[in-house]
Amino acid sequence: MTPSEAETVIARQIAAAREPLLVRGAGTKSGMLRPVQAAATISTTELTGITLYAPKELIISARAGTPLHEIETAVAAQGQHLIAEPPDLSALLGTEPNRQTLGGVVATNLSGPRRVAWGAMRDHVMGIRAVTGRGEVIHSGGRVLKNVTGLDLCKLLTGSHGTLGIISEITLKVLPAPEAVGTIVIPGLDAEAAVAALSAALGSPYGVSGAAWLPAEAASRLPEQIAGSRSVALIRIEEFAASVLYRTEKLREQLGFSQAEILGDAASRVLWRAIRDVRPLPVADNDGIWRVSVRPSSGPGVLRAVHGATGYLDWGGGLVWFAGPATETTHREIEAAARAAGGTWTLMRAPDSLRGAVDVVPPEPAPLAAITRRVKLAMDPRGILNPGRIYAGL
Repeated sequence: MTPSEAETVIARQIAAAREPLLVRGAGTKSGMLRPVQAAATISTTELTGITLYAPKELIISARAGTPLHEIETAVAAQGQHLIAEPPDLSALLGTEPNRQTLGGVVATNLSGPRRVAWGAMRDHVMGIRAVTGRGEVIHSGGRVLKNVTGLDLCKLLTGSHGTLGIISEITLKVLPAPEAVGTIVIPGLDAEAAVAALSAALGSPYGVSGAAWLPAEAASRLPEQIAGSRSVALIRIEEFAASVLYRTEKLREQLGFSQAEILGDAASRVLWRAIRDVRPLPVADNDGIWRVSVRPSSGPGVLRAVHGATGYLDWGGGLVWFAGPATETTHREIEAAARAAGGTWTLMRAPDSLRGAVDVVPPEPAPLAAITRRVKLAMDPRGILNPGRIYAGL
């Protein structure tokens, strides 16, 4: 079945639907946000395959159901990588590894540690095809980097969690992969001192692409090369081997931490993959998982304000990961800490009973909520695509 034929089948299924539809790929992120009550499911797992790869043009297009690891393997063979460093949250969400699809990553707008330097997944989506809740096939953007045609539906659909349309094909920008990776490891800092160091590193001219702080409990879960009983601040630099060696040494000297160590390429890659996939987060089987996004300077305060959960900082302090009892009490505590810091929260994992009872993301102010409703009405007038996934009643 060709992509256009598959889109036609999906459009017919939507047009014929009289009750809500669950939109999903491989189902690896079904535990995120609110549970969806649906009469039937539309899956994109049959929409697979890379449809265009032009390494010299730094562009790759693939159908939404293509496993992400296939795309990563294809671009790696050409010395390139996906810029947003999308995480594999299978260990966190209790799903099988290497099953997430390109469509799932784009629909949830998931990004890894490199987000702090290179932007989110939605910043690298160059083109998108989708079937709306009206049963119409739409496309936005294109397969070239310099593209300004039409409305930017790429950003609208990225992060929409299948509530506005069923993504069928995606075009991404890619970049050359770094030849080497180095990491400055600063042990023993508290959260405030660590964020100050991370901010200084990110503001330096040395091209930092990752900045995280882990308290002792989280640090103990890191790969054995650096796991220990003390907190660690971690600063990543990626580039040509000689440049990484020079810049890590210079930045360590500039920061003035004599106890700082420098990890080489192999150890750094293992370390940052673990951070990308949120492996350091201590999670029990019955725990809930939250992420809070705030100004980096507010990260330590948010971490300290929540007593019912444990966590660590990524994105230079701007992303706080939490794990704790999956109760309304814990959720309200995290919600209050995020609000007080002027930030946002996302409930990433919890039992359906909690996911259906609380705000899994912050409610929008009335003017924005009105726009959201108008967009939903325009894209999915019958409200049948993943209803209630993000907001109750929408």
